[in-house]
Amino acid sequence: MPTSIVWFRNDLRLADNPALIAGLGSGRPVIPVFVLDEQASGIRPRGPTSRWWLHHSLGALDASLRALGSRLILRRGAADRVIGELARECDASAIYWNRAYEPGTRARDQRIKQAFDRRGVTAEGLKANLLFEPWEITTGSGRPYKVFGAFWRACRAMQSPSAPLPAPRRLPAPGLWPRSDDLSAWRLERSTPRRAGSLGAAWTPGEATALARLADFLDGALARYGQDRDRPAGEATSRLSPHLAFGEIGPRQIWRAVTAYGPSAASDKFLAELGWREFAHSLLFHSADLAQRNVRPEFDRFPWRTQDDALDAWRQGRTGFPIVDAGMRQLQATGWMHNRVRMIAASFLTKHLLIDWRAGERWFWDMLVDADPADNPVNWQWVAGCGADAAPYFRIFNPVLQGEKLDPGGDYVRHWIPELARIPVKAIHRPWTADPPLSASVYPAPIVDHAAARQRALAAYRSIRGG
Repeated sequence: MPTSIVWFRNDLRLADNPALIAGLGSGRPVIPVFVLDEQASGIRPRGPTSRWWLHHSLGALDASLRALGSRLILRRGAADRVIGELARECDASAIYWNRAYEPGTRARDQRIKQAFDRRGVTAEGLKANLLFEPWEITTGSGRPYKVFGAFWRACRAMQSPSAPLPAPRRLPAPGLWPRSDDLSAWRLERSTPRRAGSLGAAWTPGEATALARLADFLDGALARYGQDRDRPAGEATSRLSPHLAFGEIGPRQIWRAVTAYGPSAASDKFLAELGWREFAHSLLFHSADLAQRNVRPEFDRFPWRTQDDALDAWRQGRTGFPIVDAGMRQLQATGWMHNRVRMIAASFLTKHLLIDWRAGERWFWDMLVDADPADNPVNWQWVAGCGADAAPYFRIFNPVLQGEKLDPGGDYVRHWIPELARIPVKAIHRPWTADPPLSASVYPAPIVDHAAARQRALAAYRSIRGG
């Protein structure tokens, strides 16, 4: 009997999954498949931390499918070839997937669609991973927005996103299942051998966890999101970003849940974070290489410095500035960092140390559980000043003042830098002023002087602006 293939990619969920519902609606047996394609041209390979998450997310998805009488078929190799081979094996008359927006992904999907069209096989990509398609939100002249405020106002003027689709209650199975790889043979979880334990302690990947996390956020932190979201200590944010990155929850589900909560300044602020994600994916759709190319071409002349020792100190959380180091150690242990601290750490690397933003972006790509091909480079370029709607070049965070403002009691710093646990509050963000002085073997002195580094950065930025 002919079958329908549902190709899972960055949409590892059952609820609000249009491709899955289309496969079910075809009336034919459904074969869910995930293809591990690590060599595709123009598609960025996952970093080691993302590979760890992917392992557990695929396991959770397979368990959910089995509860419906189905299962997840795993194949490895070039997706063009693998999907074609599977379609022939299973006598597929249709294949459905949800769209992704990297230029390389779009080109590959178009090739696959054309190949199936020639064979008379239905091949359809559907909207699932954004609230609005990138081509839906454009200026009056039909060009993409480069300023977030105008972009988000245009989004809010659109008709509200459609209601999320319910998860299917069953999936018709084929008479004979095709061969599947064994997930453990892919060795994805072994890409982080030194961090697997701490990642597992911090996170439980999967759709069920994503939905529970959203419910907990709505019942708790959302009410004070506007006031508390910049405080890194405690649980003031949703921590949904990795679940969104892997599609364990969809943006329409979040939108509907938050808007049902009722209009408020807090919910508007949170929805704007979804809006920034939309903006980043719009930029990715219209830009070929956000992770390598400056959006603002004048930054091609920027005098970045090569400082291997300073870069290593930043990566290890040994810069001597506690708010920066706490964030980098949180990243190392959990694969995640509070958003405000990400901004401070990125500003420190690019402006205090004058190290190319691409070095930081690559480190975050490897270390983050929520590494995203749009958000990661867009955020780094925003901080460095070379991206769309970028932060002003003269905005250089003072890491001491930022720490004192956002972590006034030092709780965040004490948690992630235990060697500073006994430092009094007045010195927690200035440990070099502690009495008695700290030994450098306990905690390092600052690797740069803030005032001198700020002046050096301002001079470097002026050098590409002609004054």
